[in-house]
Amino acid sequence: MRIRVATAADIKAMHALRSRVAENALSDPRRVTEDSYRLYLGQSAAWVAEREQALVGFAILDVAGGSVWALFVAPEAEGAGIGRALHAQLLEGAAGHGLRRLFLNTAPRTRAERFYTEAGWIRTGTTKDGELSFEREIVA
Repeated sequence: MRIRVATAADIKAMHALRSRVAENALSDPRRVTEDSYRLYLGQSAAWVAEREQALVGFAILDVAGGSVWALFVAPEAEGAGIGRALHAQLLEGAAGHGLRRLFLNTAPRTRAERFYTEAGWIRTGTTKDGELSFEREIVA
């Protein structure tokens, strides 16, 4: 597996992967379109994980918002350490952008909730939509 900076050529595959995950599925798929990814590519804040030339995961940092916009692994690639590797890249990228703290929201009672808790994120509350809010200090 290798992680590299995402390019515009990756958008279609990232969006297709995002559209087929079982957990944290979009309640309204129209909220996130292929165009939604372009802003983050310009910030040098998006990465893809590849295995055998196939995209198996991606992570996107919202630098302006100081948050994780996305971290998804293809269902058939779960459990192979791809999420942990992308998470490490997100933290490194956040530090490189000078961020001291990151925020994210995720659905309750999911593998994502356990993943972030085990990775040192602190639960800070619940959004009005019922998602869990987390934050994490960035150690440079």
